[in-house]
Amino acid sequence: MPPLPVSHSLALERIERAAHEIDPVFLHSPQYESDALGAHLARRIVIKVETVNPIRSFKGRGTDFFVRGLAPLPARLVCASAGNFGQGMACAARRRGIACDVFASVNANPYKVERMRALGAEVHQAGRDFDEAKDHARRHAEEIGAPFVEDGREAAIAEGAGTISVELCRWPEPLDTVVVPLGNGALLGGMGRWIKAASPSTRVLGVCAEAAPAMERSWRTGRVVATETADTIADGIATRVPVPEALEYLRGVVDDIVLVSEGRLRQAVRLLLETTGLVVEPAGAAGVAALLQHASLGRTGLTATVLCGGNA
Repeated sequence: MPPLPVSHSLALERIERAAHEIDPVFLHSPQYESDALGAHLARRIVIKVETVNPIRSFKGRGTDFFVRGLAPLPARLVCASAGNFGQGMACAARRRGIACDVFASVNANPYKVERMRALGAEVHQAGRDFDEAKDHARRHAEEIGAPFVEDGREAAIAEGAGTISVELCRWPEPLDTVVVPLGNGALLGGMGRWIKAASPSTRVLGVCAEAAPAMERSWRTGRVVATETADTIADGIATRVPVPEALEYLRGVVDDIVLVSEGRLRQAVRLLLETTGLVVEPAGAAGVAALLQHASLGRTGLTATVLCGGNA
């Protein structure tokens, strides 16, 4: 375990514990240097592939760690999701005999809705976007007296996501830059927390969609800055109303946050399919989109990015 730095909301010892306790099906995901992708981007790049597991995204790490830590186990859990978090919650709840209500917007990805139901969740579609669906979920949880689980607020979920960095930091060469998609902040916060302790010189960059810049604006100002819309093809990072706790998780562990266009997100999805054979959803390809749009990023050394979802 890296030496403990200054106080932080996310605990290194819990990230390390999660790396041993999380269901092995979500751990030790492939990570390798992609020559074909690197040639196109004119840099050396390591990709961490979080799409080859039962829910095709990194969300299984945090949800499994969170649910296994509940005591006593509740009869039912309630959450909101654009699709991937809900799959993780449904999977973790079903394995422990817990009912799970997931609220998604009326415009949610139909494939993701289908997968959440297939994993045992009772899916309710309400609200025009994820944040409105979250409001419905919170009210529903209060009405039925069940815990409301908010992605981005629960430390254990971010700590579970941090196990990605535990594995990535075992790479035999120093990583100059790690580029991470930024939605509600659990992934970037958890990963950044471990990286900055294990390799302080590594630059940690977050990526938001230009059409959903709320987290980037909030990080720069140090306060919650909501936007009126978050109309991006990358539904997994379409945050309109940031979670205050998530902003705290990013404190001191992120060097910069960049924005990417819809065109670059689409280009990144195509490029990954052509160079790696991987089907990656737009949010999962946001790191590659950033390297396409901001050509100077990571040019000084080895760059890594996480392909965090494949529910296209």
